[in-house]
Formats: sequence, C-alpha cells, structure tokens
Amino acid sequence: MARKKREVPEVNSSSTADIAFLLLIFFLITTSMDTDRGLARQLPPPPEENQQKDDIEIKERNMLPIFLNLYDQLMCGDDVITVDEVRERAKEFIANPNDEENLPEKFAIDVEFFGNVMVTKNHVISLRCDRGSSYSVYLAVQNELVAAYNELRNELAMSQFGREYKELGEDEQKAIREIYPQKISEAQPKKYGEK
Repeated sequence: MARKKREVPEVNSSSTADIAFLLLIFFLITTSMDTDRGLARQLPPPPEENQQKDDIEIKERNMLPIFLNLYDQLMCGDDVITVDEVRERAKEFIANPNDEENLPEKFAIDVEFFGNVMVTKNHVISLRCDRGSSYSVYLAVQNELVAAYNELRNELAMSQFGREYKELGEDEQKAIREIYPQKISEAQPKKYGEK
C-alpha cells in the first residue's frame, strides 16, 4: 500500500503587508517628535549688490567677549565664570546702570513712550566656543544670554507699563527693543590652539 504524502498547509500572507503598513502608521502617529529645539535667531538681511564691505571697528569697552573652551569652562573678559553667572554679567554689561567707563558707552536717543533715554546702542556680546565644547553647555550659555535681555525688557516693561514685556502691544515692545536691542555675535568655532 502506498502512503500519501501529507501536504503542509500554506499560511495565508496576503494581509501581512497591510498589517505592516498599519503598524508603521500607528508608530508614526503615536511617536512624539521634538521639533521645537534650537535657537531662535533672526539673520541680518543679505548685503545689497553695490554695498561695499566696511570693517566695523568696535571699541573694546562696547564688546563683552565670552569664550567657551573644550573643557566647557567659560571666560568672560579676563574672568573665569560659571554658566550661572553669565546672565548677571550680561545684564550689567547691556544696561550699564552706573555709566561705568569699562562698560559700553551710553548715547541719548528719543524713544516713543519713554522720551529721551540713555542707551548702550553699540554694545555687542561676542560668544566664541571651541569645537570640542559640548553642545549642551553652549546652549545653556545661549539661553542665559537671551534670558538676560528678556529680564531687562521685562523689568523695564513692568516699571513703565505695569505689565510683562510679552503682554505689551507691538509698538510698546518695539520701544523697549530700541532701549535693549539684542546683539549677540557668534564667532565661528575653532579648535584649541587655532588662530
């Protein structure tokens, strides 16, 4: 008697592609993506075609150099500081409340809502970092610099208008930005020892 070979039943795989596609869509929808990270910076407009390149000289007293080395140590001018000290140093530099000679020079300008105000319109905060420095410390320094401007603007808004800066109208915010313009210069990162 001849035995019949048993056939192995086939598995129906016609819907496998559909299931894989549905799983892919499910994971794409349910996965959270952090897209709000980074620095908000407004780039200057491109130079006009006929505009000449002029080297702008900045007086030493009008510039606050901050350097982040490859060991994540900060130098502010000639002083070694921590990230926690950056905000207060920047605020004192930007506002120059006592009109000190080693801080930015002040000029009188006419500002809507405020009248004639003495401001440090030529100040620049120059941030430079080493290529070996960590991105997290670099971002922390950037956040402290922006926070310094925000605190100064909030303090002025509260004293003049009795409201926070973000609650003010566009014209009022513009007036405060004229008094405290954000000027952060970022030099290209260099390796330790490069000139």
